[in-house]
Amino acid sequence: MKPLPSIGEYLIQQLYAYGVRHVFGIPGDYVLGFYEQLSKSKLRIVNTCDEQGAGFAADAYARVRGLGAVCVTYCVGGLKVANTTAEAFAEKSPVVVISGAPGMKEREKNPLLHHKVREFDTQKRVFEQLTVASTVLSDPQTAYQEIDRVLHAALRFKRPVYIELPRDLVFVPGIPHHKTPEFHERSDAKTLRAALAEAEQVINHARQPVILADVEVHRFGLQDDVLKLVRKTNIPVAATVLGKSVIGEQHPFYLGIYEGAMGRDDVRQYVESSDCLIMLGAFMTDINLGVYTARLDPGRSIYATSEKLSIGYHTYEDVRFKDFLRGLLGLRLRRRRLGKIPHPVSLSPSDGQSTGVRGTKKITVKRLFERLNAFLTEHTVVVADVGDALFGATDLFIRHRTEFLGPAYYASMGFAVPAGIGAQLANPKLRPLVLVGDGAFQMTGMELATAARYKLNPVVIVLNNNGYGTERQMQDGPYNDVWPWHYSRLPEILGAGRGFIVETEAELDRALLEAERHTHSFCLLDVHLSPLDRSPALDRLAARLARRL
Repeated sequence: MKPLPSIGEYLIQQLYAYGVRHVFGIPGDYVLGFYEQLSKSKLRIVNTCDEQGAGFAADAYARVRGLGAVCVTYCVGGLKVANTTAEAFAEKSPVVVISGAPGMKEREKNPLLHHKVREFDTQKRVFEQLTVASTVLSDPQTAYQEIDRVLHAALRFKRPVYIELPRDLVFVPGIPHHKTPEFHERSDAKTLRAALAEAEQVINHARQPVILADVEVHRFGLQDDVLKLVRKTNIPVAATVLGKSVIGEQHPFYLGIYEGAMGRDDVRQYVESSDCLIMLGAFMTDINLGVYTARLDPGRSIYATSEKLSIGYHTYEDVRFKDFLRGLLGLRLRRRRLGKIPHPVSLSPSDGQSTGVRGTKKITVKRLFERLNAFLTEHTVVVADVGDALFGATDLFIRHRTEFLGPAYYASMGFAVPAGIGAQLANPKLRPLVLVGDGAFQMTGMELATAARYKLNPVVIVLNNNGYGTERQMQDGPYNDVWPWHYSRLPEILGAGRGFIVETEAELDRALLEAERHTHSFCLLDVHLSPLDRSPALDRLAARLARRL
């Protein structure tokens, strides 16, 4: 008779069954036994420099692959991924947080064990606020079921979950005759029919319907369904900042990014003048809405997410997002004659050149993004950090879907470099172009050591403007300054990669050409920018806000 898997082995088996192939983290004594199991499994351990880097990498991995995992030790490791887990929760990224913990027998009489904060359940209570499901695998009789329950919640709600594994139970088997359940959650059939009937009437009577696709279309893998709806109806589609690359931006029915005043005026006017805005998986966040400069009328909207469905001012309960979207495909929606619509404007230099030496003209943020747009290929995934790295990147022309990652809601600095590692491991066919400000780079940039260790080759663009540039636009002061690193010399420290100093347009051209050829390790471009320079997207927002004051 085949021996039962231990609790740790069952967790590994289920992660593998759901598509996880890498686990990010840093070992510690409370999790060493599980690390040993991982090292002998089909899963690959990816040791990062810091737990926060592991958390960001797992988040990006989950966004690209559908599920990610980070494994750390108790409290000193676990609480360092609290921030990255909060981001995953806010932006709907299904990350499994696995934390080693003191053994159940060690906890008797409540001793003061190392890493303990207050009580033995303190860390779990923290993560209950940051995850959609949590568990402590403290009982072999229920451990398998708890693993099933929690992993299902991660996939059902596309949000992080927490699994605490006491070290004296890692090698203990669960109960015999356990069968992994099959979960089938369905919408209420009558409510779904009523919602679809109203949606059909509203869409067919609309003069100018528009689809606004957002992050949940990414997370639930519904990009093909949105494209089928667009082809069936000829209804044009826009994306939000958080949903950028939800479809390839070369699609003939794609309008561009809608982001209130941060976006292009023609896109904003077309979307806001729609008499039937079909918002699919949309997050109504301040950044998605251009810092609340958006003008969207809920009375003329169909708003469908995993948590809510409303048509105009009617709300429908117990209707799953996937069922509603796929139900739209079965309706008798009239096919429209597409008139003149906005299209994304591919960034290009004002002098008509996209490559080649342009002399000694000082590089600007606008020119940087124009040149980066020409650098992108169908094998590039763009990973943008918070600030003008993110705002400027919204104008980049992404060829295919799910090739843009950025923390455009929770907005935690330090995301991009470790996220580039997670994204490339999730899909090795893609080479990350990492856009990061100098302030954010100083938080997690040393994760380039992890990129070197695992033979990854991101191209990292450091927007070096001597500090926190976006904050300077709001209120400047010495608190926005950072210590000037010699970023281009980091490859010397790490013994891998190539570094470039970029001060002029010609130097940018040469560095990008070299980076394109140098594929066996990372490249880092230290791009020197004026502290008050800013992207066209940030300019648009500032101008729009100024008109409102």
